Amino acid sequence: MWLTAKPVRHLCFPIPFSIPNKCNCICSLSITAATNPNANTGIDTSLTQSHTPKPKPKPKPKPKPKPNPTVKKRKRYRKLYPGETTGIAEEMRFVAMRLRNGDVSQDQPHSNTWQASLEGFLSYLVDSHLIFATLQRIVDESENVSYAYMRKTGLERSEGLLKDVKWLEQEGYEIPNPSSSGLTYAKYLEELAEISAPMFLSHFYNIYFSHIVAGQFIAKKVSENLLEGKELEFYRWEGDVPELLKGVRDKLNMLSEHWSRDEKNRCLKETTKAFRFMGQIVRLIVS
Repeated sequence: MWLTAKPVRHLCFPIPFSIPNKCNCICSLSITAATNPNANTGIDTSLTQSHTPKPKPKPKPKPKPKPNPTVKKRKRYRKLYPGETTGIAEEMRFVAMRLRNGDVSQDQPHSNTWQASLEGFLSYLVDSHLIFATLQRIVDESENVSYAYMRKTGLERSEGLLKDVKWLEQEGYEIPNPSSSGLTYAKYLEELAEISAPMFLSHFYNIYFSHIVAGQFIAKKVSENLLEGKELEFYRWEGDVPELLKGVRDKLNMLSEHWSRDEKNRCLKETTKAFRFMGQIVRLIVS
């Protein structure tokens, strides 16, 4: 008797074997595995498919290394000038303080050594009138807006000086012509006013400042020694002098806020020249 068994998966060839029975007969059994009818080779395609290696997953791309953080350069701050945080007038004051014991002070008479002469004092008044009149004329007639702030400050001295010179002339004193120092300085101020407002205003402020600080001392000494105590108009003020000077200083500081650092530096350089020019004129008193 022949039996046909169902095909076992993954077996594709007949296996003959014998099974003993009770009758001691030997039966032959043939097991045929069903094959894929579409296969030409007689090999079950399910076997090959089960052993097909799976594709390896693509390796994940390595993350790009982060670039080194950009190191910001330190911002270098320049060193501030003495008095810069307050204003240009304070910066000029520091320059004047450095000049106090320098070469500029050597051009000015010292209280314990100088002897004033009337002729020299007259020359000093004439040159001073020329300088103050030049300053006033420039600020009054110039179209530069910066100079308009310096009009009618209350510090003007030209009218008072003119009265003093006329009075001395009436008293019989010979009035000299302006000296070369006064003429040179007046011309320099006119030229400077056309070139640079910061440079000119440096002279404007320092001329009034030096006159107020040192002028009172000179007036007292000259009046006592040469004019029998006569008080000149040159040294008379209407209003509080410190407040008048403060008003000019505040206006100058306000204007300097619009100046570049280079313009401020040139203004400071002119401070030295202002004191040198004025020192030459003051020295006329002892000539």
